Amino acid sequence: MPKLIFTYFDFDGGRGEAARLIMHLGGIAFEDKRIPAKDWPALRDTMPFQALPVLEVDGKLITQCNTIDRYLGKLAGLYPKDDWQAALADEVLDAVEDITTKIGSTMRLEDEAKKKAREALAAGPLPRFLQQINARLKAGGGEWFVEKRLTVADLKCYLWVRWLKSGALDHVPADIVEKNAPLLAAHFERVRNQPKIAAYYAARKK
Repeated sequence: MPKLIFTYFDFDGGRGEAARLIMHLGGIAFEDKRIPAKDWPALRDTMPFQALPVLEVDGKLITQCNTIDRYLGKLAGLYPKDDWQAALADEVLDAVEDITTKIGSTMRLEDEAKKKAREALAAGPLPRFLQQINARLKAGGGEWFVEKRLTVADLKCYLWVRWLKSGALDHVPADIVEKNAPLLAAHFERVRNQPKIAAYYAARKK
């Protein structure tokens, strides 16, 4: 197993959290290098694309959250080996990343502009993405997206849905998932209650 150093911000969420969960679930040893937000401006220019997460693999760097998730998923046995199933998993990874980017573009807006942008998302793009991803889950059998087991696609989607349900996004209804994607709402609980995931977050709270 390669020596892994994973660098991301010091909170339990965002684009880097799926990688942490993948390594935890796969029993993969890694250095969890957490960067306080206040330290980021001084570190930004040292990162390949001025962004996080970054994964160091035996001294070599790779970037981009979905790339990292796929690589680690293969190491952990959480990424499909079948090409078609892998493509279906990738579709979920990339769709979630697309809508996350749309939401992220509102984060630095001033109050009124943020309210308008978030309400527009909640009125159109968010329900559509939820419904379409819900349809992918249904096509996979209703419990998991591919191979009838937990994979990187499930972790990526779980973390996005957790964000939507958290109430942290002003002007986005916290029940938007339940109203538009009932299978995803149940999927969220299924992933959250996986013993290793529940134990991971319980330990993080101590």
